[in-house]
Amino acid sequence: MPWAVGGLRLGRDWVVAPDPAALRARWAALTGSEGAERERLFRPSRSRRPDAGAAALPGQRSAATARFADAPGPCPDPVRVLREPFDEQWLLPDQRLIDTARPELWRVRDEHQMFLVEAPDPLVTAHLPAGRLGRIRPLHRRPGGAEPNLAPGLLPLLGAHYGGWVTPEDVLCWILAAGRPGPRGYEVPLAADPAHWRAGLELGHRLLTVQLRGARGGEPPRLPGGRRPYVRAAVTAWPHELAYDAGSETLSLGTGTVSPVPAGAWEYEAQGVRVLPAWFAARTAHRGPEAGGLAALGPVEWPQSWTSELLALVTTLALLAELAPERAAFEPGPGPGMSAGALHAAGVLPPPAWARRPASVLDHQEEGPGGQFALL
Repeated sequence: MPWAVGGLRLGRDWVVAPDPAALRARWAALTGSEGAERERLFRPSRSRRPDAGAAALPGQRSAATARFADAPGPCPDPVRVLREPFDEQWLLPDQRLIDTARPELWRVRDEHQMFLVEAPDPLVTAHLPAGRLGRIRPLHRRPGGAEPNLAPGLLPLLGAHYGGWVTPEDVLCWILAAGRPGPRGYEVPLAADPAHWRAGLELGHRLLTVQLRGARGGEPPRLPGGRRPYVRAAVTAWPHELAYDAGSETLSLGTGTVSPVPAGAWEYEAQGVRVLPAWFAARTAHRGPEAGGLAALGPVEWPQSWTSELLALVTTLALLAELAPERAAFEPGPGPGMSAGALHAAGVLPPPAWARRPASVLDHQEEGPGGQFALL
């Protein structure tokens, strides 16, 4: 996957939130302020200030391009993003507010796209990653899934070697199953035996299905009956602490409880951080003493939708914890796999320079600062 992009740098924490209504309230507070107060709430940086304009993000037709200080425009509709591993939140898609928005990623963001996030354990998401997650490799270089972000010639070579049609999603599944961190970066060995290739695809497809969490029209992953987490006691007051009882497999959020929650879900880590406590902390941060400015605007009561998200997250983490030993034990097969020399001989490696850059686009509907057309 030659084309890789650095992560988004938001520059200000108030442009993202677990609750879309909070973002609209923050926008209203910012646009309703003036002068020094607006400057303070905006939190200017070297890249973004209220008196500077920016291009509209591709695909966000409602975004204004005039200087924010002159004409903020209506609040853009918040979009779903991946803020932290397995933590889906909402973002104000206005490039005037984001230090480094990576418009090349927005240009290829659609219902066909998937993003691979580089990490010790790679993560795939259908939502645009918008946090400090690592470099991002889109599966497709153009909208509509028209061109895979793979070394040219790789798919025909794999198809001929393994005796069947190989798709870009197959390669993604193989990466999830067989890829490992190595001394030269993230390494993906290719199996010599077609049977091992098919076994890796089967494991990778299960990992991908769980990680996508029902996105792209798929069914959300479920635990078997009797193991599915349920709300045993509703969250009736704002929870200030998340606790877990291993004996009863119960997760407590203040007065609310959820069970059964397998220990594997509670202990699951991504990038060295336990996912469930981090998810909870992200939803209670605006009520802490360190919160201030626009970031302090959030829900007054715990939204019921967050409890539903928690149930889905517990299911995802429990399933990934069950798959972890199988993935750790997976080997591409006995004997040497397809060598780098074979890929060089076939002209697949090294990929051409153009494959490492975004695909060229000429679209008069994309607007630059002040409303002029952008030619890309």
